Amino acid sequence: MAILDIRQRTGYMFLALLVGHVVLISSQVNTRRGIPLLEAAVFGAFAEVQRGASAALGAVSATWDGYIALRGVRSENAELRRELDQLRIRLQQEQATAAEARTLQTLLEMKQSTPLPTQAAAVIAGGASPDFRTITIDKGTLSGLQADMAVVAPAGVVGRVIMAGGLASKVQLLIDRNAAAGVVVERSRAQGVVVGLGTGRLRMDYVPGSADVQAGDMVVTSGIDGIYPKGFVVGQIESVKRGVGEYSGVIVRPAVDFQGLESVLVVTAPGAPAAEVSVSDGTPPPATAAPARPAAPAAPGTSADAPAQGRDD
Repeated sequence: MAILDIRQRTGYMFLALLVGHVVLISSQVNTRRGIPLLEAAVFGAFAEVQRGASAALGAVSATWDGYIALRGVRSENAELRRELDQLRIRLQQEQATAAEARTLQTLLEMKQSTPLPTQAAAVIAGGASPDFRTITIDKGTLSGLQADMAVVAPAGVVGRVIMAGGLASKVQLLIDRNAAAGVVVERSRAQGVVVGLGTGRLRMDYVPGSADVQAGDMVVTSGIDGIYPKGFVVGQIESVKRGVGEYSGVIVRPAVDFQGLESVLVVTAPGAPAAEVSVSDGTPPPATAAPARPAAPAAPGTSADAPAQGRDD
């Protein structure tokens, strides 16, 4: 073992002397550019070490900068999302305000063009029961409202006041099962009575079989019931079914969108005759804002208070 240790030490010494000899020779030998070979070798080795260290530091720095930038972008995105949500809410508010302004403008134009005393009111609630189609408006007896006053909208007839409180009133919609109104077909002047079906449609009853009634005809109030002034639009005939002696099923699609009502006009002089409208050429009066004539005889099978009594399907 001692001999082996001596041999190993001798080998190490020999290797060290050999490396030292090479280093001494390299320090004396120059490259083509006049730089000592040892210096060039040492410089190259340290240059590679520096390159690796620089690349590692650059990668770490880029990663850190990216992380910091990413946190900044996330924070900026969160702020932008909050601003976007606020702008969306503001846009919805502006759209609602614009829609309300358009509705009020249309209502004002109708009020100005209607030769009847009216009171504007806002819809504040709808009926809780689907069997009784009603709405509540924000005007009552303190504003001059009372029962059996007609309620209209720019599109046409809405219904009538059935209960008036001091500051609010309940309105029975024309599509309620117990609602009815005297009407006339605008084109042929065929008379009848529309009754509510409790859904989104009306049925026109008491139409003689000899009357000229077609799908697509406009139906307007006739004024014979003493509640709804003459000439206001009720709706358009959707389908016609002929029975024995008279039409058995004339379905009318209302002109008013009862689901989207926001504001209405209440005619504050129910049954009061308005100024007479003379039509010299025999043309039927327009379907909007025409004043009421004195009550005419009711159609066969009807009575002047048909809307107040209504029908039940």
